[in-house]
Amino acid sequence: MKYYSTKSKVTNGFKDGVSFATAALTGLAPDGGLFVPAEIPRYPKAVEMSFPQMAFHDIAVETIMPFVDGEIPVSILEDIVQSAFNFSAPLVIVGDRLVLELFHGPTAAFKDFGARFMARAFSFLRRGEDNPLNILVATSGDTGGAVADGFFGVEGISVTVLYPKGRVSPLQERQIAGLGGNIAAIAVEGSFDDCQRLVKAAFADEGLKKRMVLSSANSINVARLIPQAVYYATAAAEVLKRSTEVGWDWQPNSRVSFCVPSGNFGNLTAGLYAYTMGAPISRFIAATNVNKTVPEYLQTSIYTPRESQKTLSTAMDVGDPSNFDRILANWSLNTLRKFITGVWVSDEDTKKAIADVHEKYGYFLDPHTAVGWAGLDLLNIRSVMELYPYAVLATAHPAKFAEIVEPLTGSVPVPTIIQNAMLRKPCAKTIPADLNALMDVI
Repeated sequence: MKYYSTKSKVTNGFKDGVSFATAALTGLAPDGGLFVPAEIPRYPKAVEMSFPQMAFHDIAVETIMPFVDGEIPVSILEDIVQSAFNFSAPLVIVGDRLVLELFHGPTAAFKDFGARFMARAFSFLRRGEDNPLNILVATSGDTGGAVADGFFGVEGISVTVLYPKGRVSPLQERQIAGLGGNIAAIAVEGSFDDCQRLVKAAFADEGLKKRMVLSSANSINVARLIPQAVYYATAAAEVLKRSTEVGWDWQPNSRVSFCVPSGNFGNLTAGLYAYTMGAPISRFIAATNVNKTVPEYLQTSIYTPRESQKTLSTAMDVGDPSNFDRILANWSLNTLRKFITGVWVSDEDTKKAIADVHEKYGYFLDPHTAVGWAGLDLLNIRSVMELYPYAVLATAHPAKFAEIVEPLTGSVPVPTIIQNAMLRKPCAKTIPADLNALMDVI
C-alpha cells in the first residue's frame, strides 16, 4: 500500500507515494498535507460473508492488514492487535438506539484504540534505530491523554503534547501532564486550532527537522486513524450477529447506521474507511457542536473555516477540521451526501440530552456522546429508528466530565482508572500561541 499527501493529489495526481512506515513515522507530509492511502482496500468476500461469526481481534487484523501489507508481518500484527486492544467495546441498547461504548481503555476515551496501536507499531517499525523519535501532538482533550498513556515509557520515543490552556477538563489535564518521564506537556494560550497550527508549523520548519526526528500521534497521523476503523467493523458485525436474537427490536439482518460526534473528523474518516472496505454499515450522521463547519458544507456546498467556539463538548471545538481534507481526497461532495447527514447541536441541546437520557433510562452520557444523541433527536427520524438500528458512538466516560454531567444527573460512577489519574499532579509549561515560543521549549 502506498500513501500520498492530500496536497499532492491536487498538484500531481498522486504520483509520489511512500510506504506505510514512512507515512506513519513522518506524520505530516513534506508539503504540509495529510497522508492518505492510494486506495481504500476491500475485505475479501470470504471475510465479508463471515463477519457475524468472526471474533473481535480477527476482524481487527483483517481491517488493518491491507494498510500495512508488506511492512508489518501478519504474525506481528496479530500480536500488536492482541496487546493494543486488550479491552472491550460493548454495544449496549439504551432506549430506542444502540450506544457503542468506546471508553473502556486505560484513559477512558476512544482515542485509546489508535494511540495504543501506534505505540506498538512505532516500536516495531523503528526496531534497530539509534536516533530518538520525537512525537509532537496537538490535542483538544482526549487525544493527549491517550497518546501520553500509549507511549509512556516506550524506549527511544519522547512525546510533547500541546493543549489549549483552560479548555480541557481537570482530568484530561492530569492525563496529559501528569505522567512525566518521556511525556512533556505544553499549555498553549489559545484554542485547539492554535495548537494544531503550531504543530503543523513545527513540522514545516526545515531547521527543526534537521535537528530532530519528528512525527505526530494525533489524527494527523494515518497510523492513528486506521485502527479506529476496527470498532466500526466489529460493531457492525455484532449488529448482524445479534439481529436474529430474541428481544432484538429492529429488522433482522439490518445494517447499522452510526452517529459520530465529530470535531477534527478523524473518527468519521475511519468510519468511512470501514464502510468502503465493505463492513455492513448503512450510513453515518456527522454530529457537531456549534462549530458546524462540516454540517454547513454538506448542506450548502460552501466550506467556511472559522475560529473555534468554546462549548461543553470541548474536544470537538474545532473550526477548521484538518481531517476533512482526507475525506475530500477520497469522496466528492455529491457522493458524501449519499451516506452522510450533518447536524449540529447547541449546548442547551447537549445538556437536555444528558438529563433526559439519565431520567428515562438511568444511563450517563458525557457531553460529546450527548451531541451525537441530541443530533439524532434533532433529525426527527424516530420512525426510521424504530425499524433500523442506529448506534451513537460513546467517545468518553461521563466521569471524565463530571463537572458538566453531575449537575444534570447526580453522582456519576467513577472507574478506578479515572480515580487513579485524578491523583496525579499536572506539570506543564505555558506558552503563547507563537512558533518561536514553541521552538524555545522543544
